[in-house]
Amino acid sequence: MNVYRYEENPLITPSDVKPYHEGFKVIGAFNAGVAEYNGETLLLLRVAEQPVSGDPDIVLAPVFKPETGSLELVELNRNDERYDFSDPRVVRDRTQGASFAYLTSISYIRIARSRDGRRFTIDDKPFIYPSNAQETFGIEDPRVTRIGDVYYIYFSAVSPVGIGESMISTRDFVTYEHHGMIFCPDNKDVLIFPERIGGKYYALHRPTTRSVGNPEIWIAESDNLLQWGNHRHLLGLREGMWDSGRIGGGAVPIRTDKGWLELYHGATKEHRYCMGAVLLDLNDPSKVIARSASPLLEPDAPYEKKGFFGDVVFSCGALVKGDTVRMYYGVADTSMACAELSLKEILDSLI
Repeated sequence: MNVYRYEENPLITPSDVKPYHEGFKVIGAFNAGVAEYNGETLLLLRVAEQPVSGDPDIVLAPVFKPETGSLELVELNRNDERYDFSDPRVVRDRTQGASFAYLTSISYIRIARSRDGRRFTIDDKPFIYPSNAQETFGIEDPRVTRIGDVYYIYFSAVSPVGIGESMISTRDFVTYEHHGMIFCPDNKDVLIFPERIGGKYYALHRPTTRSVGNPEIWIAESDNLLQWGNHRHLLGLREGMWDSGRIGGGAVPIRTDKGWLELYHGATKEHRYCMGAVLLDLNDPSKVIARSASPLLEPDAPYEKKGFFGDVVFSCGALVKGDTVRMYYGVADTSMACAELSLKEILDSLI
């Protein structure tokens, strides 16, 4: 597979983003949804900000308070045996069960804009910021589906009760309507197809099971984009392969003559994230036609291998013009990059 990584990579790094919160630092600008609007390429960045602690023994955990519209900082002492600090992203409270954790940063969505798709300017303020009880730990990993002149933007909404998928819609990337949670916890990596198929809307999603089952890709239907049903398992893990640990949707499905092309992420059990593809039937996307035996894109470049969480390439959006697939992707849970691939080569590689 021929992969052309932009010479400008990484296109956006945390140092390019001014913190929105006083006393915070930006530790990630990554996993951006992608749209084209008014002649510009828009990256809807997941910006992660972390409060700066003046005491090395104290970790500050930011929590959004919807009743006041402000952030509260929870102080967690590294010497307190109740807490597990082994994962830099979360602090687990052993006394409240394995599923309870504080996040060490808070994420929101900020727009980066470009005329050439390579050099971006970044808005000073958030576009979408936590606003309700389902988003108190932040909002993450947006995707963008355009249907007509409406852009539907959906993202992981994180709170102590779990991670679900919420959605807003906009026509101008200035104002928007918040539609609430469309997939309840625990669920993420939602992707809405860009048109009706057989009179129905379709979406891919990735429920996370706590009893039996694996983190795999499902498909659902809707009449109105808000209520989803007829959930069916679509794609599973493959033992001993690049997607043996977990899988989830990446870019919004792309219509081709051969079927719906979905660029999805897969991770090994050792948490090495790659991008691959699956081809779905044009008239019934619950039918799998072919799939990547090997990754299309894997973490090889230094900026993909080292960062806040290394060995990760993770796309939330791609643009297609002719035979060129321009895949924007997060690297090492830190920055944004872009690579171009041939649509024909991708389709030919599937088995």
